[in-house]
Amino acid sequence: MTHLRQIMLEELERRNSAESTIHCYIRTVEHFARHFHCPPDHLGPEHIRQYQAAMFRTWKLALLHLPQILSQQEVARLIDATETPFQRMLVMTLYATGARRAEVAQLKVSDIDSERMVVHIRGGKGRKDRDVMLSPALLEELRTYWRGLRRKPTLWLFPGNSSNHPVTTKVLWTACQQAALRAGLEHKHIHPHTLRHCFATHLLEAGADLRTIQILLGHRDLEETTIYLHLSQKHLSATASPLDMLRLTTQGEAPRSA
Repeated sequence: MTHLRQIMLEELERRNSAESTIHCYIRTVEHFARHFHCPPDHLGPEHIRQYQAAMFRTWKLALLHLPQILSQQEVARLIDATETPFQRMLVMTLYATGARRAEVAQLKVSDIDSERMVVHIRGGKGRKDRDVMLSPALLEELRTYWRGLRRKPTLWLFPGNSSNHPVTTKVLWTACQQAALRAGLEHKHIHPHTLRHCFATHLLEAGADLRTIQILLGHRDLEETTIYLHLSQKHLSATASPLDMLRLTTQGEAPRSA
Protein backbone atom coordinates (compact mmCIF):
# COMPACT_ATOMS: atom_id res chain seq x y z
CA MET A 1 0.00 0.00 0.00
CA THR A 2 1.36 3.42 -0.97
CA HIS A 3 1.79 6.22 1.55
CA LEU A 4 -0.83 8.35 -0.26
CA ARG A 5 -3.39 5.53 -0.20
CA GLN A 6 -2.74 4.98 3.50
CA ILE A 7 -3.32 8.68 4.24
CA MET A 8 -6.51 8.64 2.19
CA LEU A 9 -7.86 5.58 4.02
CA GLU A 10 -7.03 7.05 7.42
CA GLU A 11 -8.79 10.33 6.51
CA LEU A 12 -11.91 8.53 5.30
CA GLU A 13 -12.00 6.42 8.44
CA ARG A 14 -11.54 9.55 10.55
CA ARG A 15 -14.62 10.98 8.83
CA ASN A 16 -16.52 7.82 9.77
CA SER A 17 -17.21 6.99 6.11
CA ALA A 18 -19.01 3.75 5.31
CA GLU A 19 -17.15 0.90 3.62
CA SER A 20 -19.10 1.43 0.39
CA THR A 21 -18.10 5.12 0.36
CA ILE A 22 -14.44 4.25 0.94
CA HIS A 23 -14.46 1.75 -1.95
CA CYS A 24 -16.15 4.33 -4.21
CA TYR A 25 -13.50 6.97 -3.43
CA ILE A 26 -10.67 4.51 -4.02
CA ARG A 27 -12.12 3.40 -7.38
CA THR A 28 -12.46 7.03 -8.45
CA VAL A 29 -8.83 7.83 -7.60
CA GLU A 30 -7.69 4.68 -9.42
CA HIS A 31 -9.70 5.73 -12.49
CA PHE A 32 -8.21 9.23 -12.26
CA ALA A 33 -4.68 7.80 -12.23
CA ARG A 34 -5.37 5.39 -15.12
CA HIS A 35 -6.73 8.26 -17.21
CA PHE A 36 -3.30 9.93 -17.14
CA HIS A 37 -1.25 6.69 -16.90
CA CYS A 38 0.43 8.20 -13.89
CA PRO A 39 0.49 7.65 -10.10
CA PRO A 40 -1.95 9.99 -8.31
CA ASP A 41 0.81 11.58 -6.19
CA HIS A 42 2.32 12.92 -9.45
CA LEU A 43 -0.91 14.68 -10.45
CA GLY A 44 -2.08 18.15 -9.50
CA PRO A 45 -4.96 20.66 -9.80
CA GLU A 46 -4.55 21.07 -13.56
CA HIS A 47 -4.92 17.30 -14.02
CA ILE A 48 -8.09 17.39 -11.91
CA ARG A 49 -9.50 20.14 -14.15
CA GLN A 50 -8.68 18.12 -17.29
CA TYR A 51 -10.17 14.96 -15.77
CA GLN A 52 -13.42 16.73 -14.88
CA ALA A 53 -13.62 18.20 -18.38
CA ALA A 54 -13.16 14.71 -19.84
CA MET A 55 -15.96 13.35 -17.63
CA PHE A 56 -18.35 16.08 -18.71
CA ARG A 57 -17.43 15.69 -22.37
CA THR A 58 -16.89 11.95 -22.76
CA TRP A 59 -18.96 10.28 -20.05
CA LYS A 60 -21.84 12.79 -20.12
CA LEU A 61 -21.83 13.28 -16.36
CA ALA A 62 -22.65 16.97 -16.53
CA LEU A 63 -26.38 16.38 -16.86
CA LEU A 64 -28.39 16.71 -13.66
CA HIS A 65 -31.71 14.93 -13.72
CA LEU A 66 -34.34 15.68 -11.10
CA PRO A 67 -35.60 12.51 -9.41
CA GLN A 68 -38.97 11.02 -10.25
CA ILE A 69 -41.75 11.93 -7.79
CA LEU A 70 -45.03 10.06 -7.32
CA SER A 71 -48.22 11.73 -6.20
CA GLN A 72 -49.68 10.60 -2.88
CA GLN A 73 -52.37 8.71 -4.81
CA GLU A 74 -49.67 6.86 -6.78
CA VAL A 75 -47.80 5.96 -3.59
CA ALA A 76 -51.05 4.51 -2.20
CA ARG A 77 -51.50 2.50 -5.43
CA LEU A 78 -47.94 1.22 -5.13
CA ILE A 79 -48.39 0.08 -1.52
CA ASP A 80 -51.75 -1.56 -2.27
CA ALA A 81 -50.24 -3.40 -5.24
CA THR A 82 -47.60 -5.25 -3.21
CA GLU A 83 -47.93 -9.01 -3.53
CA THR A 84 -47.21 -10.18 0.04
CA PRO A 85 -47.62 -8.70 3.54
CA PHE A 86 -43.80 -8.72 3.84
CA GLN A 87 -43.38 -6.63 0.68
CA ARG A 88 -46.19 -4.32 1.80
CA MET A 89 -44.34 -3.59 5.05
CA LEU A 90 -41.05 -2.97 3.22
CA VAL A 91 -42.57 -0.48 0.79
CA MET A 92 -44.67 1.20 3.47
CA THR A 93 -41.67 1.56 5.81
CA LEU A 94 -39.54 3.07 3.04
CA TYR A 95 -42.17 5.76 2.43
CA ALA A 96 -43.21 6.34 6.05
CA THR A 97 -39.65 6.89 7.32
CA GLY A 98 -37.84 8.29 4.28
CA ALA A 99 -34.97 5.98 5.15
CA ARG A 100 -32.46 4.62 2.68
CA ARG A 101 -32.98 1.01 1.62
CA ALA A 102 -29.92 -0.17 3.56
CA GLU A 103 -31.23 1.61 6.66
CA VAL A 104 -34.64 -0.09 6.37
CA ALA A 105 -32.98 -3.47 5.81
CA GLN A 106 -30.95 -2.99 9.00
CA LEU A 107 -33.88 -2.03 11.24
CA LYS A 108 -34.17 -4.04 14.43
CA VAL A 109 -37.32 -4.84 16.38
CA SER A 110 -36.01 -2.63 19.20
CA ASP A 111 -35.72 0.33 16.80
CA ILE A 112 -39.52 0.70 16.74
CA ASP A 113 -40.13 2.93 19.78
CA SER A 114 -43.91 3.05 20.20
CA GLU A 115 -43.65 4.95 23.51
CA ARG A 116 -41.87 7.94 21.98
CA MET A 117 -43.40 7.27 18.54
CA VAL A 118 -40.04 7.34 16.76
CA VAL A 119 -38.03 4.95 14.63
CA HIS A 120 -34.32 4.76 15.46
CA ILE A 121 -32.13 4.72 12.34
CA ARG A 122 -28.81 3.21 13.38
CA GLY A 123 -25.54 3.72 11.52
CA GLY A 124 -26.91 5.68 8.57
CA LYS A 125 -24.78 7.38 5.95
CA GLY A 126 -21.59 8.55 7.63
CA ARG A 127 -22.38 5.97 10.34
CA LYS A 128 -24.60 8.48 12.09
CA ASP A 129 -27.72 7.62 14.10
CA ARG A 130 -30.94 9.61 13.85
CA ASP A 131 -34.60 9.36 14.79
CA VAL A 132 -37.56 9.76 12.45
CA MET A 133 -41.24 9.91 13.23
CA LEU A 134 -43.17 6.67 13.74
CA SER A 135 -46.39 7.03 11.79
CA PRO A 136 -49.44 5.76 13.72
CA ALA A 137 -50.61 4.16 10.45
CA LEU A 138 -47.25 2.39 10.06
CA LEU A 139 -47.33 1.23 13.69
CA GLU A 140 -50.81 -0.25 13.23
CA GLU A 141 -49.73 -2.02 10.03
CA LEU A 142 -46.62 -3.37 11.75
CA ARG A 143 -48.71 -4.74 14.61
CA THR A 144 -51.12 -6.41 12.19
CA TYR A 145 -48.18 -7.87 10.25
CA TRP A 146 -46.56 -9.03 13.51
CA ARG A 147 -49.71 -10.81 14.69
CA GLY A 148 -49.83 -12.73 11.41
CA LEU A 149 -46.29 -14.13 11.76
CA ARG A 150 -45.94 -17.71 12.95
CA ARG A 151 -42.35 -17.10 14.05
CA LYS A 152 -41.77 -13.72 15.65
CA PRO A 153 -38.42 -12.05 14.83
CA THR A 154 -36.24 -11.50 17.88
CA LEU A 155 -33.55 -9.27 16.35
CA TRP A 156 -34.15 -7.99 12.83
CA LEU A 157 -37.48 -6.34 12.01
CA PHE A 158 -37.20 -7.73 8.47
CA PRO A 159 -35.11 -10.91 8.70
CA GLY A 160 -33.64 -12.55 5.62
CA ASN A 161 -33.55 -16.24 4.78
CA SER A 162 -31.79 -16.74 8.08
CA SER A 163 -33.17 -15.09 11.20
CA ASN A 164 -29.57 -14.21 12.10
CA HIS A 165 -29.27 -11.86 9.13
CA PRO A 166 -31.40 -8.95 7.90
CA VAL A 167 -33.10 -8.90 4.53
CA THR A 168 -30.85 -7.82 1.66
CA THR A 169 -31.30 -4.47 -0.07
CA LYS A 170 -32.01 -6.36 -3.30
CA VAL A 171 -35.25 -7.65 -1.73
CA LEU A 172 -36.40 -4.07 -1.11
CA TRP A 173 -35.54 -3.17 -4.70
CA THR A 174 -37.51 -6.16 -6.01
CA ALA A 175 -40.51 -5.32 -3.82
CA CYS A 176 -40.69 -1.83 -5.34
CA GLN A 177 -40.23 -3.09 -8.89
CA GLN A 178 -42.91 -5.78 -8.61
CA ALA A 179 -45.38 -3.43 -6.92
CA ALA A 180 -44.82 -0.81 -9.64
CA LEU A 181 -45.51 -3.41 -12.32
CA ARG A 182 -48.71 -4.58 -10.62
CA ALA A 183 -49.85 -0.97 -10.07
CA GLY A 184 -49.26 -0.01 -13.71
CA LEU A 185 -46.49 2.40 -12.70
CA GLU A 186 -43.56 0.63 -14.36
CA HIS A 187 -43.00 3.64 -16.64
CA LYS A 188 -42.11 5.68 -13.54
CA HIS A 189 -38.90 3.63 -12.98
CA ILE A 190 -39.62 3.25 -9.26
CA HIS A 191 -36.93 2.06 -6.85
CA PRO A 192 -36.51 2.36 -3.05
CA HIS A 193 -34.90 5.81 -3.25
CA THR A 194 -37.96 7.07 -5.16
CA LEU A 195 -39.98 6.66 -1.96
CA ARG A 196 -37.36 8.63 -0.03
CA HIS A 197 -37.76 11.47 -2.52
CA CYS A 198 -41.55 11.22 -2.23
CA PHE A 199 -41.33 11.31 1.59
CA ALA A 200 -39.34 14.56 1.53
CA THR A 201 -41.36 16.23 -1.22
CA HIS A 202 -44.72 15.38 0.32
CA LEU A 203 -43.53 16.65 3.72
CA LEU A 204 -42.47 19.93 2.11
CA GLU A 205 -45.84 20.26 0.39
CA ALA A 206 -47.56 19.62 3.73
CA GLY A 207 -45.73 22.59 5.30
CA ALA A 208 -42.60 21.05 6.86
CA ASP A 209 -39.54 23.31 6.75
CA LEU A 210 -36.32 22.34 4.97
CA ARG A 211 -34.28 22.14 8.20
CA THR A 212 -36.67 19.54 9.65
CA ILE A 213 -36.56 17.53 6.42
CA GLN A 214 -32.76 17.73 6.42
CA ILE A 215 -32.65 16.20 9.91
CA LEU A 216 -35.15 13.46 9.03
CA LEU A 217 -33.22 12.51 5.88
CA GLY A 218 -29.85 12.61 7.63
CA HIS A 219 -28.37 15.09 5.15
CA ARG A 220 -25.08 16.61 6.26
CA ASP A 221 -25.62 19.81 4.26
CA LEU A 222 -28.88 21.75 3.84
CA GLU A 223 -27.96 22.27 0.17
CA GLU A 224 -28.64 18.56 -0.43
CA THR A 225 -32.19 19.07 0.82
CA THR A 226 -32.98 22.14 -1.30
CA ILE A 227 -33.47 19.93 -4.38
CA TYR A 228 -36.97 19.20 -3.03
CA LEU A 229 -37.93 22.82 -3.65
CA HIS A 230 -37.58 21.97 -7.35
CA LEU A 231 -39.80 18.91 -6.92
CA SER A 232 -42.61 20.34 -4.80
CA GLN A 233 -45.69 20.94 -6.95
CA LYS A 234 -47.13 23.23 -4.27
CA HIS A 235 -44.09 25.50 -4.29
CA LEU A 236 -43.86 25.53 -8.07
CA SER A 237 -47.53 26.33 -8.66
CA ALA A 238 -47.55 29.00 -5.94
CA THR A 239 -44.85 30.97 -7.75
CA ALA A 240 -46.25 33.32 -10.39
CA SER A 241 -44.60 33.63 -13.77
CA PRO A 242 -43.29 37.16 -14.53
CA LEU A 243 -45.50 37.03 -17.65
CA ASP A 244 -48.54 37.30 -15.38
CA MET A 245 -47.36 40.72 -14.20
CA LEU A 246 -47.24 42.25 -17.68
CA ARG A 247 -50.05 44.42 -19.03
CA LEU A 248 -50.57 43.07 -22.53
CA THR A 249 -53.13 43.79 -25.20
CA THR A 250 -55.27 40.89 -26.34
CA GLN A 251 -54.74 39.54 -29.83
CA GLY A 252 -56.35 41.78 -32.44
CA GLU A 253 -56.38 44.89 -30.23
CA ALA A 254 -54.28 47.93 -31.00
CA PRO A 255 -51.38 48.53 -28.62
CA ARG A 256 -52.11 50.98 -25.83
CA SER A 257 -50.50 54.38 -26.30
CA ALA A 258 -48.39 55.78 -23.51
